[in-house]
Amino acid sequence: MSAHPARRSVQPLTYAAVAICGVVLMAALLYWGVLHTRPATAQDYPIQGFDVSHHQQQIDWHRISPEKYRFVYLKATEGGDFKDRKFQDNWLAAHEQGFLVGAYHFYRLCRDGQVQAQNFIDSVPKQANSLPPVIDLEYDSNCINTYTREQLLHEIGVMHDALQQHYGKQPIFYISRNFYNIVLVNQFPQVPLWVREYQGKPALSGNPDWLFWQYSNRGQITGIATPVDLNAFYGDEQDWQQFLKANQIVEPSKNSVDTTP
Repeated sequence: MSAHPARRSVQPLTYAAVAICGVVLMAALLYWGVLHTRPATAQDYPIQGFDVSHHQQQIDWHRISPEKYRFVYLKATEGGDFKDRKFQDNWLAAHEQGFLVGAYHFYRLCRDGQVQAQNFIDSVPKQANSLPPVIDLEYDSNCINTYTREQLLHEIGVMHDALQQHYGKQPIFYISRNFYNIVLVNQFPQVPLWVREYQGKPALSGNPDWLFWQYSNRGQITGIATPVDLNAFYGDEQDWQQFLKANQIVEPSKNSVDTTP
């Protein structure tokens, strides 16, 4: 007689256990599927590239694939008179290897825009198939108080306009988050942004669109002995082709690339 009550008690406990397991499973699925969505990473963007300066020393361009790295930017100048000593060699070698190549200028907040523009123009060839010029704008505590914000924006605009007129292409601003949020927010809305952000996907005040993302300064590339800045283009292959077309750029034929080791 004691067996019947025991059997009756098993059924409610079984149903309760199943219900609890179901609730736990649903909660886990909700957390991982909704609340814990995988954040976007640089590898989600198929068009990858890198940038270098004299700090990368001697680069063996023949060992780097222009199919894997679709673009490269080279430091050309800084301030009013500094010229990167490896720029000319890198410019010629990268073009010969079949890369799409662009040049950037490190903007000194203590110098006026016209002088810096002339330094860049004197150093960087005007080639129709080159990527748009880039002005590297970063927060510099030693120079930030040389000009008022309004004066600084004016001087940056002077350099921007000079490069656009000379090269016939819309320049790009490379920016750190601090500099953008302190100085550039809501300014120059027509200028594409190249954002340095190593902690996750770019997030700037006002949520502006960005064109390039420098997501690492510790990249490793065969042919370069030192760590390298790695970058991603915002978009897919179709977006990339539209960007090139807008800048009247034709990608070099992969069949013409010299791959001699």
